[in-house]
Amino acid sequence: MSVAANLASVRERIERAGGDLEVITLVAVTKGFGADVCRQALEAGLTNLGENRVQEAVDKMAEVSGAQWHLIGHLQTNKVRLTRGRFTLIQSVDSLHLAEAIAKVDPTQQVLIEVNVAREAQKTGVAPGQAIDLLVEMAGLLDVRGLMAMGPAHGDPTPAFQELRDLRDKAQQRLARSLPILSIGMSGDFEAAIAAGSTMLRLGRVLFGPRPV
Repeated sequence: MSVAANLASVRERIERAGGDLEVITLVAVTKGFGADVCRQALEAGLTNLGENRVQEAVDKMAEVSGAQWHLIGHLQTNKVRLTRGRFTLIQSVDSLHLAEAIAKVDPTQQVLIEVNVAREAQKTGVAPGQAIDLLVEMAGLLDVRGLMAMGPAHGDPTPAFQELRDLRDKAQQRLARSLPILSIGMSGDFEAAIAAGSTMLRLGRVLFGPRPV
């Protein structure tokens, strides 16, 4: 099937799950795929592309025009300088140290705070109990737009997704301002994320098929 056909199927599933396509942003995760797949995504109407590694993204940016790029993987501080002016949204900020490094390069950068609501050692993200304090500290450094998380590797992701939503709601109250983005939901769990209030889905396999080895 083509990317366009896969996208049509995804949109039907989103609507069946109660999602509003006018509210939910789809980030097409193109990590591991070549520039040709990025261009297919754009032709299908997917303008937000997600990459895990800064250098891979930068290489594709040189070949692909018209996209809004999201960094969704862990960002090392020694790569921060490469992000300047390149990413619409950095979704994976998980420490004050990293936030300060980004702010030195571009204090207007839009970011999300990644929270490890799955509580899995192999996942990055700030611990849930520290997330709101980190958000308050970062609010004066960068343009913090909301929270991001990955669901657990196994089992029902609903409790983790609901916890992230609750953290976002509490953070909004503490900051007395809106945090509009809740980036949860991937190819295997996006219906559960929609039920929990996701406003941004990060989808790869369901759009493009298995990632090349």
